[in-house]
Amino acid sequence: MTDTYDFSDRIGRVEPSATLAISNLAAEKEAEGVDVVNLSVGEPDFGTPENVVEAGKDAIDAGHTGYTSSNGIPALKEAIAAKLRGDGIDADADEVIVTPGGKQALFETFQTLIDDGDEVVLLDPAWVSYEAMVKLAGGELSRVDLAPHGFQLEPALDDLAEAVSDETALLVVNSPSNPTGAVFSETALEGVRDLAVEHDVAVISDEIYERITYGVEQTSLASLDGMTDRTITVNGFSKAYAMTGWRLGYLHATDGFVAEAGKFHSHSVSCATNFVQQAGVEALENTDDAVEEMRSAFAERRDLLVDLFDEHGVDVDVGDGAFYMMIPVDDDDQAWCTAAIERAAVACVPGSAFNAPGFARISYAASEERLREAVDRLVSNDLL
Repeated sequence: MTDTYDFSDRIGRVEPSATLAISNLAAEKEAEGVDVVNLSVGEPDFGTPENVVEAGKDAIDAGHTGYTSSNGIPALKEAIAAKLRGDGIDADADEVIVTPGGKQALFETFQTLIDDGDEVVLLDPAWVSYEAMVKLAGGELSRVDLAPHGFQLEPALDDLAEAVSDETALLVVNSPSNPTGAVFSETALEGVRDLAVEHDVAVISDEIYERITYGVEQTSLASLDGMTDRTITVNGFSKAYAMTGWRLGYLHATDGFVAEAGKFHSHSVSCATNFVQQAGVEALENTDDAVEEMRSAFAERRDLLVDLFDEHGVDVDVGDGAFYMMIPVDDDDQAWCTAAIERAAVACVPGSAFNAPGFARISYAASEERLREAVDRLVSNDLL
C-alpha cells in the first residue's frame, strides 16, 4: 500500500525507540524457535504482587470501571502525597497528576514547559525517550557526558555548569539512572540545585527507580532547599511494583504547573484507568515486603554479573540502583549488539541509543541462570 499522507515535521524529528526495536527483534527470533536471552527490556521478571492484583480485581467487581476525575482519584493522590512527604518533599494531593504510566507524565511535562527552540539539558547516557520528547515539543538539546566520570554526576558538575545558562529552560535528572544504574550523590544534587537557582531553571527529577537501590540512599531533588517550587518529580509503579502493563504513573509539582499540565492531560488521555488507580493505592500502602524481595534479588544478580565479567577481564562501572549495567564493547556498539543477538542469541541495547557509543546496556531483570547463560554465550562467541 502506498502512503498518501503528508507527515508532520514533528514526527519526522524522532526515531522509533531503540530499546523496543531490539525487543521486537528478540521476539522475532523467539517466534522462529530461537532461545533468546533477552536482556534488553527494562521490565522486572516478577509478577505484580498478589495483593495488588486482588485489589485491581476487587475494584472491577465493585464497578470502578468508568472515568475518574482527570487528575486522579482522591485516595491515590493522597497516598502519593503522603509518600512524597515521607521523602522530604512538601507535597499536597492537589499538586499531583496521576497518569497512564510515568512516560505520559514526562511527555506532559515537556509539552507544558517547552516552546520551539527552548534549550533542554540532558545528562548522558540518557534514557532514549527524553530526546524524542524534547524534539516533539520543539526543544533543542544540550548534553553533558558523564561517561568519562564513571557515569557519576558529582565529578561532572563543572561540565554541567558550562552547559546550564540563563537560556536553559529545563534540566532533566534521572537518579537512579536508566541506562547506567548510577545513583547521584546528595552533593551532586546540591550542585544541580545551585545551578537551577542561579539560572532560574526548571528541573525534571525522574525517580522511577527510587525504590531499587543497593546500599545507598536516594535523595529526592525536590526535598532540597530551594527546589520544591522548581522541580517536577516524576515517578510511577512499573519498576518497584512490577506493574509495567498496568500503566500507572504520576507527577508532582506546584499547583500552578498542575493547572497548566492538567489542560494537556485532560485533552489527551482524560484520566488513568479507574481500577488501576485503586490498585495503586494498595501498592503504595501494603507492598514493602514484595518490593524488598525484588530489590534483594536484583542486588544478588548485579553482584553475580560483576563477578562474571571480572572473570573474563571486563571492567564495568557498577551503579548502585535500577537493574541496568553498561558494559564496554566495540566502538561500533550497534554492530556488536546485532552480532550478540545473531550469533549468541543475547539481546542487549546499543549504548549509542542513549548517546553513549562504545557501550551496551544489559538489564539484569532476569534469573541468575539466564544471566550466566548470556555471559557464557557472549564469551563462547568471542564477543567478550
